[in-house]
Formats: sequence, structure tokens, C-alpha cells
Amino acid sequence: MSAAQRREQLIATGRQLFAERGFDGTSVEEVAARAKVSKPVVYEHFGGKEGLYAVVVDREVRALLDRIATALTAGHPRELLEQAALALLDYIEEEPHGFRVLVRESPVLSAGGNFSSVMSDVAHQVEHILGAEFKNRGLDPKVAELYAQALVGMVALVGQWWREARKPKKEMVAAHLVNLAWNGLSHLETKPGLLTRRVR
Repeated sequence: MSAAQRREQLIATGRQLFAERGFDGTSVEEVAARAKVSKPVVYEHFGGKEGLYAVVVDREVRALLDRIATALTAGHPRELLEQAALALLDYIEEEPHGFRVLVRESPVLSAGGNFSSVMSDVAHQVEHILGAEFKNRGLDPKVAELYAQALVGMVALVGQWWREARKPKKEMVAAHLVNLAWNGLSHLETKPGLLTRRVR
């Protein structure tokens, strides 16, 4: 096996173990044993468990962001919402190990490479779409960031739930998410208020 092939094998092995056991529950010894190599081989390629974990997480972050960016083709804002929801649900369905790596507790060293950082990046993309749409509808584009965080958070949490439940079907989950988000966004008030407390 070439060095590049060995590295890919170790990344795949690490990805599976981190998904199964998390960062703290995985050891270099286990990675080496499952890959049928000695511990020094793992250290040689990654410097240790932290280095391997960083590579695995970085790949998953890029894979998910690429998938969402590719899915967001030009279209009506409702179609963009559908595309984003389906892209996340497709990733959860097709890459369960990768998704588990992203949503598990991660060590401090990977603060920029976990599910919340990925969702924050997605929210920034959504913010630009919403900002333009808000402007077109006479709404304040300054609050687009707040709505983007709310929408992405809703989809992300439902995605985590669906990962375990697997019911209803993916397309039905996406349809319900879009129904709630779109119909809620369709009737935004230009100056929202509260019934129980005065907004200052």
C-alpha cells in the first residue's frame, strides 16, 4: 500500500471509530489495530489522535458545505429552502458516520470544525438569500441574520432527530420543514410585536 493509500485507509478507519465512540472514546491503539498497522504509522501520518480527528472533521465539514452549496441552484426562495433542507437530509442519510462525527462532542481544538460551525456557515449563505428577499418585500434586511439562524437551526435540529427516528420519509420531513418555514416567512410582519410584553 502506498503512503497516500495508507493515509486514506487511516482516515476512513478514524472516521468510523470517531462516529462510533467519539473523540474521547477512540484511541490511537484502536485506530492502528483496526487498520492492521502499528501505532507509529498513525503518528507518522497525523502526529496523533488529534491530527487524525482534525483531518476527518475538516473533510466532513467541506463535504457537507459543498453538498449544500451545490444544491442551492438558482430559483425561487422557496425552492432554495427545499434544496437546502434536502441537501442536509441527504447528507445525514448517505453519510451517517460523517454526520455522527460532526454532531458528537468535539475537543476544544476543533471548535471551528464541528456541526455548529458548519451550520453557522450555512446560515451566512441563507442570510444573503433572505436579505435580498426581505429588501424586495419591504422588510428590514438587518434582521435577515436572525431569521437565517432560526431557519438553519430548525432544519439542523430536525435533521438530528430524523437521523435516529428515520420516520417519516426524508422528502416528507423536508416538505414539513419547508411548509413551516415558508408559510411563516410568507406572513412576516414589518414591525413584529409581542402580545404579552412590550418590545422596547
